[in-house]
Amino acid sequence: MTYLIRLLFYARSQWWRLFVGFVGAIVEMILALMVPMYTRQVVDRLAAPGLNAETAYGFLNIVAFALLVFGLIRAISIFIQVFVTEKASQEVAYALRNDLYDKLQRQSFSFYDKAATGELMSRLTSDVEMCREAVGFGMSSLLGNGAWLIGVAGYLFYLDWRYTLICLSTLPLLYILAVRYTLKVEPMYTDVQEQRAKLTAVAQENFSGVRVVRAFSREEEEIQRFHVENENLCARVLKAARTSSFYHPAMDFLANLGTVLVLWYGGREVIQGTMTLGSVVAFHGSLWMLFWPVRALGYVLGVMQRAAASVKRVFELLDAESVIKEKPGAVELTRAAGEVRFENVSFAYADGVPVLKNITFEAKPGEIVAIVGSTGSGKSTLVNLIPRFYDVTGGRVTIDGYDVRDLTLASLRRQIGIVMQETFLFSTTIRENIAYGRPGASMEEVEAAARAAAAHKFITELPQGYDTVVGERGVGLSGGQRQRVAIARALLADPRILILDDSTSSVDLKTEREIQEALRRLMQGRTTFVIAQRLSTVQQADKILVLDNGRIVQEGTHAQLVQQGGVYQQILESQILPASFAAS
Repeated sequence: MTYLIRLLFYARSQWWRLFVGFVGAIVEMILALMVPMYTRQVVDRLAAPGLNAETAYGFLNIVAFALLVFGLIRAISIFIQVFVTEKASQEVAYALRNDLYDKLQRQSFSFYDKAATGELMSRLTSDVEMCREAVGFGMSSLLGNGAWLIGVAGYLFYLDWRYTLICLSTLPLLYILAVRYTLKVEPMYTDVQEQRAKLTAVAQENFSGVRVVRAFSREEEEIQRFHVENENLCARVLKAARTSSFYHPAMDFLANLGTVLVLWYGGREVIQGTMTLGSVVAFHGSLWMLFWPVRALGYVLGVMQRAAASVKRVFELLDAESVIKEKPGAVELTRAAGEVRFENVSFAYADGVPVLKNITFEAKPGEIVAIVGSTGSGKSTLVNLIPRFYDVTGGRVTIDGYDVRDLTLASLRRQIGIVMQETFLFSTTIRENIAYGRPGASMEEVEAAARAAAAHKFITELPQGYDTVVGERGVGLSGGQRQRVAIARALLADPRILILDDSTSSVDLKTEREIQEALRRLMQGRTTFVIAQRLSTVQQADKILVLDNGRIVQEGTHAQLVQQGGVYQQILESQILPASFAAS
C-alpha cells in the first residue's frame, strides 16, 4: 500500500481526470438505478387490478422514452469515464518511462556492473505497464465501484431496510474472501514479475551473444536454459491462477446466494401481501448491481496487488542514487590544457577488493602515456577514473589542478575522447555514429575525422557510403572497421585528452600503421593514454606505466624500461614481441 499510495501522489497532476472519471461513474450508477426504479413502477402498475389499457400504454411509452434518454446519457458518461481515466493512466506511464530512462542514463558504471539489461528492460516496459493499469483501471475501478456500492445500497435501504439487511448478509463473507485472496495472491504475483524479468534477461543476453552461441554450438543448451526459466514462469503463473480459480467462484457463489435470499424472502412477502411484486423485481435487479461491484472489487484488488509488485520495482529504480554525483557548485571546465595527475590513488569495486593501490604519476599536456600490464592488473580501471566512470576510494585525480570530483560531469567528459576496448556502434548511419559526440558537425568534418582514423576508404566503398546503416552494435562491419569508426567518433569530438583502450587490437599491421600515423599528428597538443599490447604503440609513448597487481612497478620510456628489465621485459617477451613477430 505504501508504494501504491506513492504512485497516487506521483499521479497527482492527473487527479482532476480521475475525479472526472469518478463523477462519470456516479452519473452512470444513478442512471443505471433508473432501470430498477422504473421497472418497479411498471410491474406494479401492470399487476394492479382494474388496469386501464390506454393509460398503461401511455405510461409504457413515457417509461420507454425516459429509459432511452437515460441510456444515451449513460453511454456518454461511460465514454467520458473510460477516456479520461485512460488518458490519465497513459500520462502517468509516459512520465514514469521518461523518469526511469532519465535515471538510467545518469547512473554510474558501478550500477550497470550489477544490473542485468533484461531486468532493466522489464522494469521499463512491463512494470510501467502494470503501473499504468493500476492508475487507469485500478484506481478508477476502486472509486467507481465504491460509489456503486454506496449508491445501490442506499437505494436498497430505501426500498426496505430489513429486506436489505437479509440480502446483504453475504457481503461480510465476500469481504473476508476478498481480503484472503489479496493476502495470498500478493507474494505470488511478485514472484511472477521477478520471474518474468529473469526470462527477459535470459532472452536479451542470448540475443546479444548470438554469435558466441553459434560459434560454440550451444544452441540446444541455450534453448534448454530458456525452457527452464519459461517453465518456472508458467509454474508461478499457474500457482496464482489456482488461487484465483478458487476464490472467484466462491465469490460468485455468495453473490448467487444473495439472489436466492431475494427470491425466497421476497416471494414470501409477496404471498403475504406485505411487499409488491415490483419491489421484489427491483430488489433483484438492484442486488445484482450491488454484487457486481463487490465481485469486481475482488478482481480489482488482485490487479492492484499485481501492480503493487511492479510499482515497488519501479520506485526502487527511481530511488536508486548514482554513486557518481556532482558537487553543489561544481566547476565548469571550459578548455582543458590536458595536465592529468594521479595522487596516491587507490580504488576498489563494490566487493572491497583493492584494484589500484597508491597510484601516483603525472601526464603533462600533449604527452602520450602508455599503460601496460598483464590481464587484471588494473589498466582499464585506471583510465576509467579520469572521466569519473568510477570515483577513487583513496587519493585524487586532477585535470589542470582541478579534482575531477569538483568538475561538472558534462564539462569534464567533453574534454575526453574515448575509444573503448569493446567497440559499440548504434543502429544508425555511419555518419551519425561518427558525429555522435558532435551532432552538429558538418559532412566535411565527419570525413576529416574518418580520414584521420583510416576509415574513409572503406566507408566510401559501402553501398550508401556514409549513409550506410549499420546493424545493432555495428553488425555488418569487421572488428577493425568498427574500431576505426569509433576512433573517428572520438577524434571528431576534438578532445583535449584521448583514452585509447587497446583501440588497435582488431586491426592488421597495415591498418594499424595508417591509424598510428594519423594519431601521431592528431595527438599533438592532446594528452593521450594508450592501453596497448603491440610494441609499435608502446615505443612512441613519452611515458610508459607498468602495472602489476594494481601498482605501478615501473615508469619510464621504452628505452629506459628495456634497460631496467623486470616486469616490462617479461611483458615484451611474453606478449608484445611474439605478437609482433607472428603478425609480421
